[in-house]
Amino acid sequence: MNGKEKYTVITGASSGIGYETAKAFAKRGKNLVIAARSKENLKKLKEEISHENPSLDVIVKAVDLSIISNVYQFYEDLKSYYIETLVNNAGFGNYSSVANQNLEKIGTMLRLNVEALVVLSSLFVRDYKDVDGTQLINISSNGGYIIVPNAITYCASKFFVSTFTEGLARELKECNAKLQAKVLAPAATKTNFGNTANNVEKYDYDKSFANYHTSKQMADFLLQLYDSTKVVGIVDRESFEFNLSSPLFNYSGNLKNNQKCCTS
Repeated sequence: MNGKEKYTVITGASSGIGYETAKAFAKRGKNLVIAARSKENLKKLKEEISHENPSLDVIVKAVDLSIISNVYQFYEDLKSYYIETLVNNAGFGNYSSVANQNLEKIGTMLRLNVEALVVLSSLFVRDYKDVDGTQLINISSNGGYIIVPNAITYCASKFFVSTFTEGLARELKECNAKLQAKVLAPAATKTNFGNTANNVEKYDYDKSFANYHTSKQMADFLLQLYDSTKVVGIVDRESFEFNLSSPLFNYSGNLKNNQKCCTS
């Protein structure tokens, strides 16, 4: 990879946290691969970045990552680039009781929030775990550390993201890998999340939440996590303060009752 230009890859970049994260990395002079379903929104983002940072290379990838065959093809298309950082931001939520949830929507949510993230993370780790300066940042949620009423399945999907990424971070550390895996856990953030989760055209964050962050604030928090050596960046649901920490889930380590690992 010597001599290759480095790129930051951001999924779900057409709006919200992903959109602002792309702009934040661009301000640091990072070349970008921005991916989402909406090609028009991605083109708008590229124009905005290119206006302020004309020397940067911004690659647009319009793709629906809830279709798993697209996920593999998307990563295959990235192989011509040197990926310095992968931000798995694509995802959406759902507010509904388990009894009344739309299972077609839930299936799409799980494929995007869980399966696509695992595939992209796994392929990236396989290729870059021994490359200096590389990072994987997976976007979870505060709901990936606490169960929120009426959002049970969404929280479960984000618990998966949190535990998967924390576990991966420990695995990488134990094998002395150079790649760092990190997880960002926002609380309420003013994006299109509320519209999609509630199946509405308009969503009023001021009426729905006593506190929330903007997408730009969350992008700033993500960069704080990026700059740190910590694994978790999480917003406190009560104070709405952002904290950096070591992994939060219990980890069994090399206890005698674990399955013995094959080292061959």
